[in-house]
Amino acid sequence: MNSVLVDTIESADATARDVEALPLPESYRAAVLLEEEQEMFEGIAVGDREPAKSLHVREVPTPEPGPGEALVAVMASSVNYNTVWSALFAPVPTFAFLKRYARTGGLAARHHQPWHVIGSDLAGVVLRTGPGVRRFRPGDRVVAHCLSVELEDAAGHDDSMLDPEQRIWGFETNYGGLAELALVKANQLMPKAAHLTWEEAATPGLVNSTAYRQLVSRNGANMTQGDNILIWGAAGGLGSYATQYALAGGATPICVVSNDQKADICRAMGADAIIDRSVENYRFWTDEHTQDPREWRRFGARIRELTGGDDVDIVFEHPGQETFGASVYVARRGGTIVTCASTSGYLHQFDNRYLWMHLKRIIGSHFANYREAWQANRLVSRGRIHPTLSRSYPLDQIGQAVSDVHHNRHHGKVGVLCLAPGEGRGVDDPEFRARHEPAINRFRQP
Repeated sequence: MNSVLVDTIESADATARDVEALPLPESYRAAVLLEEEQEMFEGIAVGDREPAKSLHVREVPTPEPGPGEALVAVMASSVNYNTVWSALFAPVPTFAFLKRYARTGGLAARHHQPWHVIGSDLAGVVLRTGPGVRRFRPGDRVVAHCLSVELEDAAGHDDSMLDPEQRIWGFETNYGGLAELALVKANQLMPKAAHLTWEEAATPGLVNSTAYRQLVSRNGANMTQGDNILIWGAAGGLGSYATQYALAGGATPICVVSNDQKADICRAMGADAIIDRSVENYRFWTDEHTQDPREWRRFGARIRELTGGDDVDIVFEHPGQETFGASVYVARRGGTIVTCASTSGYLHQFDNRYLWMHLKRIIGSHFANYREAWQANRLVSRGRIHPTLSRSYPLDQIGQAVSDVHHNRHHGKVGVLCLAPGEGRGVDDPEFRARHEPAINRFRQP
């Protein structure tokens, strides 16, 4: 089945009718977590847990798309930090999310299974659509953003991220993208960039959209030309897109990285102001309960050296607990700290005097609404923002792929080949690609 499916997808002569005529398999291979194993890491520190022990590749039943849904043949996917959280069963096992969703009734009940297909990115081809889907049809080459929302509440119609029933697909829902097939809502779909390979196209979805809302959108920091922007993890999956947006928007990124290789990547993107934490050796915490304001001041002084004496207008925050006190301190008077994710911990501590007396703002930002995700994807399709893929693994090596991100052995994004039999396939516009090849390849690991 897979070879026939891939041959049809990659055939230049295949029509929408050819794709729709393909028989659906009764089951497909997917990266899953098992409900019976969700307590397997009890008593083990989160940093010492190994994703390869909890992740399994096995067959699961193929779901039928319902109203407003689409079934997609997944050529490639990628690893996000929520994939790491899922695999570590931390901070909570994701089966709690599936149970909560299933209790809403109807087709949502399908999502509570003894297995959870994870993954919040994909690039692939629409195989089937459910009733009511008009914009996309079988044969369309697509990527998916990860907002799954019902839009039955009035709160979601101004900004769908405010809908009380919004969920992150593949994290808070089942049938995610780290699989040969995936079930999505049709309003998650967007056109695939024609100049990118499958694995490249699969990497921007979650992080690119998140960075767009967090930094560019009026729902986030509303970045303007001339802003100085402190970007934590500037060569990582999320920070690498924030760095590109800062540079493309006429702002100055101050890139914080963890080693010289990542510093070189930021320079290759066009950034000049770089802080290598492995060299500067900032220690914001003296112990697990106490922060050191002297280190905040030393950090702020270094930033001003790089900006010609200015404090930063915006802090692009996502490490969380480890860095948040410093982030609040170094923002300028009236500046903005925009935060998501909290990969180092959710409990943020900061000295409120530097927030309240200096009129700073903290903005919470979570993924993106459909318009923001569409705009972010459009910039990728136009070659203004580039994928940050460092390397790819086959689906069978999903444990290693997630472990790389968990232990920070990567830069940019880590891709996963699902149905794609190898790298470098799926390019429909080679001429446009040739103009952007150096920028696309700058994140590649040997």
